[in-house]
Amino acid sequence: MGLSISEIARDNAMFIQQELEKYEQQLHPSSSEDIELVRRAVFSVRNKSILFDRFIPFSTVLYTIVQDVRAADVLVDFKRKQITCSCPQPDICRHQVGVILALYQYFGSVQDWSSTWRAKRSVQLNSLASDRSPESWQRMVDEVLSHLLKEDRRIESYLVASLVDAARTKLLRHMPFEREWQPLYKLFIELAMLNKVWAHLIKTSSPIESDYFQYFVDKSLETIASYVKELEARSRLFATDPFYDALQDMVLTLLLQEKGVPHLRLNIYLLFWSSVFTENKRITAELVALEGLRLVKTDIAIDTIPALFYVMLKNDEALEQVLTKVSPDNLDTFIAIARFSQKQSFIEASAQILKAVLPYLEQFIQQILQPMRRQMFTRSIDQLYAEIELTEEQELTLYSAFGKYGVQPFSEYLIRKKRFSDWAALHQLYPSSISYLDACGLKVVLAEAPEVTLPLYHYYAMDEVGQKSRMNYKQAVRIWRSMKSAAKKAGKMTFWHDYIQAVRQNYKRLRALQEEIEKSNLLT
Repeated sequence: MGLSISEIARDNAMFIQQELEKYEQQLHPSSSEDIELVRRAVFSVRNKSILFDRFIPFSTVLYTIVQDVRAADVLVDFKRKQITCSCPQPDICRHQVGVILALYQYFGSVQDWSSTWRAKRSVQLNSLASDRSPESWQRMVDEVLSHLLKEDRRIESYLVASLVDAARTKLLRHMPFEREWQPLYKLFIELAMLNKVWAHLIKTSSPIESDYFQYFVDKSLETIASYVKELEARSRLFATDPFYDALQDMVLTLLLQEKGVPHLRLNIYLLFWSSVFTENKRITAELVALEGLRLVKTDIAIDTIPALFYVMLKNDEALEQVLTKVSPDNLDTFIAIARFSQKQSFIEASAQILKAVLPYLEQFIQQILQPMRRQMFTRSIDQLYAEIELTEEQELTLYSAFGKYGVQPFSEYLIRKKRFSDWAALHQLYPSSISYLDACGLKVVLAEAPEVTLPLYHYYAMDEVGQKSRMNYKQAVRIWRSMKSAAKKAGKMTFWHDYIQAVRQNYKRLRALQEEIEKSNLLT
């Protein structure tokens, strides 16, 4: 070996320190499994069970052998900042920790590091898990996350998912053995983690409006929904009542978080009230609690949430009173409650809400809603309105509110009403592509009123000609063939012949276009 181990360790001290910091964060001193892992890693260093086999200076790769029950080969790549082990254990293993500590001992104290790490333990997770109560479960979550969430340290949004995954893995090790308790435990820790991480991000001014964080919350909603479904399939035990009370408090706490993807927080809240909390006693208690929270600072209009409970209590007069507060700023909340109402078969309440928000829909979609959500929002809300009766004037208000984001549902409406000229005018107002016209019912229009499609075919053909390449000319010819077929169906072949001759005359200098036209059967 060209260099001594002490020189290798000192030259790569920064990498070794970074690895130890990672172990400190991911290995929890309150977890018996992690304590055992560190204990055996330290023992391998003291027992001189780590053999430094060889070092290749060119690639800065160190090969080591850890003499364990079964020997393990650990490779440390200093250039790529990677460490791998041949043992089957995923992620961090005692062999990797042992090798890093064996290198660390050349410029630091392994004993001091081990003592400092152990000193961070405040309580054993095993003892908390054995005391089955909401308070113990909450302390378990707090204990694990307090080790991962350094106080006042900002967290980049792309790291949140991996941080929560690490915490979840540790907490699931202490899941109750009884199958009746397992869905409740998983749901409890998921919601508790989400609340604690969210509060930390707000406290430390970490980025909370990013796409990464929205994706994380979206995936968390999917996870929570799967646990809720699993919980519904289990019979509810009398001993679980305190846990449901705690869940109710946590769900409300999540709703009242100061900021961050409000529509997803609201969806989680509605999920619990549609599937988990269904007793009138809880509904009444939540309604009373909301009445006292109107001044809480949050990005959700809290004074609109009682509408949800008025729907469940079938209190139409109170619901009507809340609907007087509808505005573009809180419309997202009312739409979510209307969707909840339809899923729970409160059709009349859903219709009442949807008609109340209709006058404000255009301003909400075009000015307030994030552009990335507009297309999906119009599709989902069109399905909501399809379930209720609207007058023709209300339908026009709805589809005009969609604008360019609702061309497809508006097209389907116009076809149902046999307003084919308006269909063509809509697609001239919001031009797209021939394939999109097919998705919007072009075949039906061709069968019923082929003459209205001629201006559209002309527009798209001219767009291809304007690209001035043979490939585009070929595409223009394909469009003209469809246009010729439409003209034939409409009995406008005289118009067609005059049209195609005019095209040839106007573009007589485009030799490639002339050749493509001549090769086709457009002139016959």
